[in-house]
Amino acid sequence: MVMYQRKIENTLQEWKMARDHKPLVLKGCRQCGKTSSVLDFARKQYKNVVYLNFHEEESLLSLFDHSLNVDYLTTAISAMQPDALFEPGNTCLIFDEIQDCPGARASLKFFHLDGRYDVMATGSLLGVNGYRPLGNRQAAVPVGFETIIDMYPMDFEEWLWTNGIQQPVFDLLRRCLEDEVPVPETIHQRMWQLLLEYVIVGGMPEAVKKFHETHDVNQMLRVQRSIIDEYKSDMMKYAAQTDKSKIRECFESIPRQLCRDYKKFTYSLVRKGARSSQYVGSLQWIEDAGIVHRCNNLMITELPLGGNAIQEQFKIFMADTGLFISMLDEGTQGDVLQGNLWGYKGAIFENLMADIFGKMGRKLYYFQKSDSLEIDFVIRYKGKCTPVECKAQTGNAKSMKTLLNHPEKYHVESGLKLGKYNVGRQGPLLTLPLYMAFMLTEL
Repeated sequence: MVMYQRKIENTLQEWKMARDHKPLVLKGCRQCGKTSSVLDFARKQYKNVVYLNFHEEESLLSLFDHSLNVDYLTTAISAMQPDALFEPGNTCLIFDEIQDCPGARASLKFFHLDGRYDVMATGSLLGVNGYRPLGNRQAAVPVGFETIIDMYPMDFEEWLWTNGIQQPVFDLLRRCLEDEVPVPETIHQRMWQLLLEYVIVGGMPEAVKKFHETHDVNQMLRVQRSIIDEYKSDMMKYAAQTDKSKIRECFESIPRQLCRDYKKFTYSLVRKGARSSQYVGSLQWIEDAGIVHRCNNLMITELPLGGNAIQEQFKIFMADTGLFISMLDEGTQGDVLQGNLWGYKGAIFENLMADIFGKMGRKLYYFQKSDSLEIDFVIRYKGKCTPVECKAQTGNAKSMKTLLNHPEKYHVESGLKLGKYNVGRQGPLLTLPLYMAFMLTEL
């Protein structure tokens, strides 16, 4: 099995090294690499690994119905898995798809109090509104006895790792960013081409694997659409009965929401005559499942961004750029690889930025005061409120100029313009190639 370098490895190592660490719950959307990451880590770090998959083996669910005593559980598990070995300090249990077995989630408290065995769990739909586990089993969440970590699909930096980009190249890019000097042309062109490929492939490990193995866009697309179908299946399988169709309708409206000039999420595009009161919970379900990112409008371009967010005005982006492209028309992948990112009224470009910022763990914000004044994204960067404009092709950023020309009104001192550029500065405006967006980490 192909194993890609993932940033989560460092997080897992820090967890294991922490004194008296609690059971770990790795939370994220389906197919983002949770299972392979914890299995690979556990096999490297522990003498014995005991693996239970509650999604594939429903017979395991009943193990946790009778008692959560650790000795009872280890005895029951070893009876069902004769090769399972429980050695204090040398055994790690992996509870895969723990959302399907609330009893296993509740047992984390007792494993922590017992202290003999480490436990790592993965979950795809933990905490979503109206979630119903298989068999409607219910159990208390072990608040205070677990460490929850979010995991995302592969980000652009991890994509570069899979393509053999070495540390000296990253160091060079960072120096160019810090010194505000152009990236050497050969490297600039290579990075741009890798970015175009990332737009269509995204970060789902199976899609990445298929693309690298075959370089066949159609085979990769089949993998991505299979993941989309699995998401839809989850919506129908796990959501409350009254929400099932509404959740799916919200999800399927995303391309229609983004492929227009005014991208604010509009419920009437979900269904004619629909109101927010009918669908707000359904949209929250998709967001909690890690499938989409919400990007809120701001009342004013000032820190703190969260404090100035307008909760009822927002855009919805797919959390993974590759999955978003797979939801668009046939042939879109070919257009992107030819450098055409400005189709669908800028939706591809904006969703790519949401992918990059979202996988960095940034909350997303934009600023729109009128049809003639809109900033694509607003971030906290180097301690300041910083507007970010994304341009798929060379053009004037009129809204950015308005903000920078009126600091007394908009409280903005500098801005970033990302697109098909090299590094350069024009007064308070720093232009960057889009592939450098993942380096805007300083808060």
